[in-house]
Amino acid sequence: MHAPAGPALLAWLESTAFAAAMRQWLWLYPIVEIAHITGIALLVGSIAMFDLRVLGLSRTLPVRALARHLLPWTWAGFAIVAATGAMMFTAHATEFWSNPAFAVKLALIGLAGANALWFHVGVYGGARRWDTGTVAPVPAKAAAALSLALWVGVISCGRLLAYL
Repeated sequence: MHAPAGPALLAWLESTAFAAAMRQWLWLYPIVEIAHITGIALLVGSIAMFDLRVLGLSRTLPVRALARHLLPWTWAGFAIVAATGAMMFTAHATEFWSNPAFAVKLALIGLAGANALWFHVGVYGGARRWDTGTVAPVPAKAAAALSLALWVGVISCGRLLAYL
C-alpha cells in the first residue's frame, strides 16, 4: 500500500494509531513537547555559544576547539528536535500545514541550515587564522549574526503555532 500524497497524506498521518495516541494520552504530547524544548535548548544553545564566540565574545577560547566540543551537542539537539517535531506534527498535521507560522518556521530552518553549510564549507576553512585572540572576518561574523537571527525566528514561529 502506498501512502497518499498532499492533503490526503496529512489526513492519513493524523489517522495513524500513533497520532491518535499523541492526541488522546494525557501525558504523551506534553512529554514529547518537553523533549522538543530540551532539544531546542541543546541545538540553539550550542549554536548560540559558537556564534557569540565568532562575533567576538570570549576571544581566548579557540574557535576550532569550541566547534569540536559543541558540534556533537548541536547534532544531538537536532536529532531530538527533528524526531519530536515529527511526532507532534503527526498529531495535528492538517492544522500545522495550514498555519503560516509553520511554513515560515520550515523556511527559516532551511535558511539556517544553508547558512551553516555555507559557513562550514566556506568561511570556517580559514578559522586557523582567527582561532584565538583575533577578530573573525566579516563574512564569519555575518554568518554568525544571521544564524542567531534565524534561530530566534524559528523559535518565535514555533511559539506562534499555538496562536495563529
